[in-house]
Amino acid sequence: MSEVRIAAEPRTEFGKGGARRTRRAGRVPAVLYGHGLAPRHISLPARDLLHALKTDAGSNVLLTVELAGQAELALPKEIQRHPIRGSFEHVDLVVVRRGEKVTVDVRIILVGEPREVLVDQQMTTVTVEAEATNIPDSLEVDIAGLTVGAGITAGDLELPSGTRLVTDAEYVVVQGLAAPSAAQVEAELDAAELSSAGPSTGAEPSTTDDGDSGSGETGRE
Repeated sequence: MSEVRIAAEPRTEFGKGGARRTRRAGRVPAVLYGHGLAPRHISLPARDLLHALKTDAGSNVLLTVELAGQAELALPKEIQRHPIRGSFEHVDLVVVRRGEKVTVDVRIILVGEPREVLVDQQMTTVTVEAEATNIPDSLEVDIAGLTVGAGITAGDLELPSGTRLVTDAEYVVVQGLAAPSAAQVEAELDAAELSSAGPSTGAEPSTTDDGDSGSGETGRE
C-alpha cells in the first residue's frame, strides 16, 4: 500500500474564523486522535494532502504525520470537502500502529472485456479487515469470462494474504446481463421519441354564439 510522509503544524486557532484563516494560508485544519491519546488539533499542507490522496490507495493512504519532532502513523477517517470547489475543509486522522488490524473500504476495479454481455456492477467497494500497514490499494475483478446470468460475489474476490472479507460474501459485485437486440434498441428509441413529443389534443379555442372568445367578462347585477 501507499505510505506518504506529511509535515503537520500545531493549530491554536479554532472555530470558523480560525479554520478560514488556516485554509487561506494553504493548509487544511485536521484532528489527530486514537489509541487513548488526547485529540491533537493540527494543520496539513493542502497541496501535499491532495497529492497523498491522489495515490492508488485514495482515502486509505497511510500517512506518516511528522509533528514536533515525532512521527505518527495515521489513516484518514473522515474527509470534508467544499461542496462546490471540492477543496479540503477538514480532515480527521486516526492513529494506527504497525501490525494493528483496521477495517476499511477498498475499491473494486474491473479488468478484462466480456463479449456480448452487459456488465452490471452493483458494488464499487467492499469492506475488509487488514493490517494498517498492508491495506490493499484496490481489488481487481476479471470480467473477461462473464456470461449472461452469471455473477461474481464478494466471496469470489481474491484477497491478499492477511486480509479478511467483512462484507457479506453473498453480495453480488458484478452481474452479466443480456445485451438488447437491435430491434429492441430501435423500439425503445421510437417510444422515447413519441414520449418527448407529448400528446396532441387538437382542441380548438371555445367561442360564444356571437363569435367572441369564451373569456369575456360576466355581467354583475
